[in-house]
Amino acid sequence: VQLQASGGGLVQAGGSLRLSCAASGLSITQYTVGWFRQAPGKEREFVSSIRWSGGSSYYSDSVKGRFIISRDTAKNTVFLQMNTLKPEGTAIYYCAAGRAITSTVRQSNAYNYWGQGTLVTVSS
Repeated sequence: VQLQASGGGLVQAGGSLRLSCAASGLSITQYTVGWFRQAPGKEREFVSSIRWSGGSSYYSDSVKGRFIISRDTAKNTVFLQMNTLKPEGTAIYYCAAGRAITSTVRQSNAYNYWGQGTLVTVSS
């Protein structure tokens, strides 16, 4: 199983980026795929996730209304559209896949597979 995260980069505050998580070795129609981020000196935190059915998506309060998670089942890829980025959004963003259910989608230990991360830097 591999999860390849990409799309990070340097952006000014207020700008946008779209992250991609390309999965191989598993089908995103059978796993919940989530995005987490870890800022320097901080613990990894939940950002967003989308259930295997595609019918439910979840967001942390800090990104709700600004980020949108989506997927392309034909490409077996999950996307995170990040709008109105803030400097506190600077972090390594990781995608992960697991059998997370509604009550556990925000918990990193509910995900079995992790990508290598992509760095997002938001300048003020």
